[in-house]
Amino acid sequence: MENDTRALDALFADASLGAPENAVGFVLWRLVHRYQREADRALVPLDLTQLQFMTLTMAAWLARAGEPVPQAALSRFGDIHPMQLSHMLKALAGKGFITRTPSAADVRAKCVEVTTAGRDVLRAALPLVIEVQQRLFGAEGAPGGDLLAALVRLDREHLGA
Repeated sequence: MENDTRALDALFADASLGAPENAVGFVLWRLVHRYQREADRALVPLDLTQLQFMTLTMAAWLARAGEPVPQAALSRFGDIHPMQLSHMLKALAGKGFITRTPSAADVRAKCVEVTTAGRDVLRAALPLVIEVQQRLFGAEGAPGGDLLAALVRLDREHLGA
């Protein structure tokens, strides 16, 4: 056991950043999970999870152009695996928040449309999720804040990487 402990100490002394909190990936992982848990709690009264909320929000955002939103475009926009997106959309359709129809341009593809009920639930959900964001990240996470600006910059630099 003592040799194992020394081997682990050596591993972390030689091949790490010294502590988990020095690793961006670890800190982001914890923050993302904390944010998701808090958003999930806030959205319970609306029968939404944070992932369903994000999927519905992205579909509504893309629909602002007035064109049908192909599932593939939604998958790319959110960087969501198509199968995970399909599960989210099935759940949202079951709740009456979206409809999926065959694409006029491609018979193999489906398009997503946010329903009136979906818009109504988004109208109620957005302030709840914004409050969670403000509580967890403060001014740093607000539009114009340093944290959000840094994350957006990194996202854009690595988009498609």
